[in-house]
Amino acid sequence: MNSDNDAGLYGPAGSASMSACSAVTENTSKMTGQAPAKRRVLVVEDEMLIGMLLEDMLTDLGHEVAAIVPRLKDALAAVERESYDLAILDVHLHGESAFPVAEALIAKGVPFVFATGYGERGLPETYRGRPVLQKPFAKDDLERILKTLIA
Repeated sequence: MNSDNDAGLYGPAGSASMSACSAVTENTSKMTGQAPAKRRVLVVEDEMLIGMLLEDMLTDLGHEVAAIVPRLKDALAAVERESYDLAILDVHLHGESAFPVAEALIAKGVPFVFATGYGERGLPETYRGRPVLQKPFAKDDLERILKTLIA
């Protein structure tokens, strides 16, 4: 568990898994005959293992994880200072709602998906109809929901 004294970031994404996954991306590109569109993704997730899982899955799918951010204030700062192609938001971050991050992303025109174990019914009415990645999820679920964001 992170303390309030930590930096609030798991760090910039880009682990040893990225080099291992580049071979998967290259092989996929050869099979389909076209390179996948690489997107910069912001992951807002307070559970470190889920953040790491998302990083591996997104990298496998050919995307770049720009940052994994576990705290609301850090997520808001990340949206303010960086640009992203899309984002994945855990609904609850250390007891705080991620909805201010959703509003900041909407204001910047960045598509996003909510990741939650509660499904769409766990969202306020304002956000119903937004894409939801139901926890627990598999890579196929993530790929399917990302296609709806990118389309």
